[in-house]
Amino acid sequence: MYYPEPISKLIDSFTKLPGIGPKTAVRLAFFVLNMKENDVLDFAKALVNAKRELTHCSVCGHITDQDPCQICSDHTRDDSVICVVQDPKDVIAMEKMREFNGRYHVLHGAISPMDGIGPEDINVPDLIKRLKDDKVEELILATNPNVEGEATAMYISRLVKPSGIRITRIAHGLPMGGDLEYADEVTLSKALEGRREL
Repeated sequence: MYYPEPISKLIDSFTKLPGIGPKTAVRLAFFVLNMKENDVLDFAKALVNAKRELTHCSVCGHITDQDPCQICSDHTRDDSVICVVQDPKDVIAMEKMREFNGRYHVLHGAISPMDGIGPEDINVPDLIKRLKDDKVEELILATNPNVEGEATAMYISRLVKPSGIRITRIAHGLPMGGDLEYADEVTLSKALEGRREL
């Protein structure tokens, strides 16, 4: 179907976002056209400002508008524990729990030989530099429970183990309220593997 060029460009821009197919992109484009001009300008400014004003923390790699980030600047946090995550979204998920009071290290990805991503392509070298600090006693590997996340955790574990730092992996298993009959074999296997004494 033919659309005037400005709408076509807007639709194309929306299709570049993850999870947005052609139909949704058309719906969003027409939604934007029906918005008040001030709202559209505010939306555009928010996009530009987020891109221009946010950076990565020079210590942990989390997204921030100040360097170092708020978490790295907080002197009440426990310097002896670093939780390694794949993405900034994972830091936010962990912080929502309000139970972890250590430090973070964001990898910005995972090792994936199929995609040509090696350890040097993610934030592993900076992690190794941070671990030279005598304060670190435990490294929690909280990468995703998929092939890439497991490979990344194993790689970091092998790399760090000789240093004597305690290395732990977050448990994987059944969600609260879930039924055993609906769990896949891998999830059940991980749940059994991660069992603990009551």
